[in-house]
Amino acid sequence: MSTPAVSQELGAFLRAHRERLQPADVGLTATARRRTPGLRREEVASLSGVGLAWYTWLEQGRVTASRQVLEAVARALRLDAAGLRHAMRLAGYHEPVPADRTAAERLADAVRPVLDSWPASPAVLLDRHFDLLAWNAAWTALWGSPEKVDADRRNLMWLMAVDRHLRSVLHDWEPLAMNVFQHFRAQAGPAIADPRTDELYRHLEADAPDLRHWWGCHTVAELTAREVVVSPPASTAVHLTLSSFHPVDDPSALVLLFTPNSPADLARMNDLIERPLRATA
Repeated sequence: MSTPAVSQELGAFLRAHRERLQPADVGLTATARRRTPGLRREEVASLSGVGLAWYTWLEQGRVTASRQVLEAVARALRLDAAGLRHAMRLAGYHEPVPADRTAAERLADAVRPVLDSWPASPAVLLDRHFDLLAWNAAWTALWGSPEKVDADRRNLMWLMAVDRHLRSVLHDWEPLAMNVFQHFRAQAGPAIADPRTDELYRHLEADAPDLRHWWGCHTVAELTAREVVVSPPASTAVHLTLSSFHPVDDPSALVLLFTPNSPADLARMNDLIERPLRATA
């Protein structure tokens, strides 16, 4: 079951979502006087079918919840699939997977040919912590070589938060970066129970102090498909469509694919990929 520190993180997560809801969101009639934002604890308790005292203790990290009860609370709080998964992990129903370098290398070897089959579409393989396991030449041409980053920081969340080149060339950087972080929270699990997650948060705290308010955020979400616009140095803007999928061999891993939107965007990506070759020649 969950440790006290993790239970407190679960309580903070539930409280944050409770305060974001309005009575009308759950079919209740709002009263004139409300001292606190969002729903009251007694309203969530009633909707979940549990006692007020017990739900209060749950938010305070003093009790643990069964899967069934936590699912009922999640329904009352209108949590989506990512939110429910994150709550379950915080409650101790997800055992962190030990780091297995051999398994990661096998997965990278299996997926790398797939990434290379998209020669003009930047693609990358991430593990469940968003560490970069494999990438293709188009990824390097657009975002730079991950090999130049220290291994313990070779992570998509760290790159989105800290890499100044990426932040400077990516249009509308913040919405995508926040979506990546929300998915990272849902995917990686609680830092208190996972050494790699804890290490990444410590790197982010140290290397991106301007985003410190993000790391205390309790929102989670799936990484959604979207258009991404990038303006590489000495190049016209490239319009790409971001999509993602999970490898069959490891559903906790993730492949990100950036597909050029038009023939013109495809030509610009090919030009970026060929630049190093022309420079060498």
